[in-house]
Amino acid sequence: MTVIPVKMKKTVLVSGGVGFIGSHVTVELIEAGYDVVVADNFSNCDRTCYEGVKKITGREDIPLVEMDFCDLAAVRKIFADYPIDAVIHFAAFKAVGESVAKPLMYYRNNLTSFLNVLEAAQEKGGVNVLFSSSATVYGEPDAVPVTENTPRKPATSPYGNTKTMCEDILRDTVKASGGALKGILLRYFNPIGAHPSALIGELPRGVPNNLVPYITQTAVGKRECLSIFGNDYPTEDGTCLRDYIDIVDLAKAHVFAVTRMVEGKMKQDCEVFNIGTGRPVSVLELVNAFEKVNGVKVPHKFAPRRAGDVTAIWADPTLANEEMGWKATRSVEETLAAAWAWEKHLAGK
Repeated sequence: MTVIPVKMKKTVLVSGGVGFIGSHVTVELIEAGYDVVVADNFSNCDRTCYEGVKKITGREDIPLVEMDFCDLAAVRKIFADYPIDAVIHFAAFKAVGESVAKPLMYYRNNLTSFLNVLEAAQEKGGVNVLFSSSATVYGEPDAVPVTENTPRKPATSPYGNTKTMCEDILRDTVKASGGALKGILLRYFNPIGAHPSALIGELPRGVPNNLVPYITQTAVGKRECLSIFGNDYPTEDGTCLRDYIDIVDLAKAHVFAVTRMVEGKMKQDCEVFNIGTGRPVSVLELVNAFEKVNGVKVPHKFAPRRAGDVTAIWADPTLANEEMGWKATRSVEETLAAAWAWEKHLAGK
């Protein structure tokens, strides 16, 4: 991992930095030598992971700003208060099904927050922007695995559409800046797991929208039964195929991307990278692997397909591997063991 010399130390703003991905990225940035400013409105998290980040890093002085990125004045203030060299933008709603039911909520929050970040970054000048994008921009792809050159498809959900729109907004803003603003789009596949310390992990408010926390909460007895949405897809076992990437591997990719920006190694002013493993795993395979690795049963049943879900998608991560020097290294088994350790930690077991 690249360590930034003290005399060149850079400051990274992590919006949504108390959330699942943001907290793990904060750990990796700090361990790579960056100063980090964390900002969050706690709409889908609490201070648990922030406290975990401090324990993992041994740092009690990590700035935490409680704010809403839909408030332009607040965004301008944080850019004025700290010497920000780069911003990683996570502050967005992220549940596919919820976005289908509440599209206006998703468009208002996800677009406004990112527009405000770009406006403040542009006003300050010299700020690098890393956008948390998603494989949802590929829609239902014609072929898999998908590369960065795979055509984007019309989104299958408002959530996915906000990612496509934000990608275009960043590209246009970077182009108009004449080199003053640079950006990287990281298209994630399916982040799962938890930090090996079991001090931070996925901690959604209320009923989880993502698969693995629902698995772990069912295994620990918090949920009665896991619903697998659809067993009639044209796949080997009838369930969807996904590219599940360990959260720590994903977090490290952000360090490689930020370092690429601040060290001036980008080949274009706006770049795109797929962040995945390249290994497809079905939903049912993942449930079975969790049971086997951890020696616990997960009561589950099949339910009708869920709106917005695609049949199969996984990454060709070659470009990120070769151009950034990053590669996913953790196995599904290690990842699922870490997820269970985190759930047991939350339950006090």
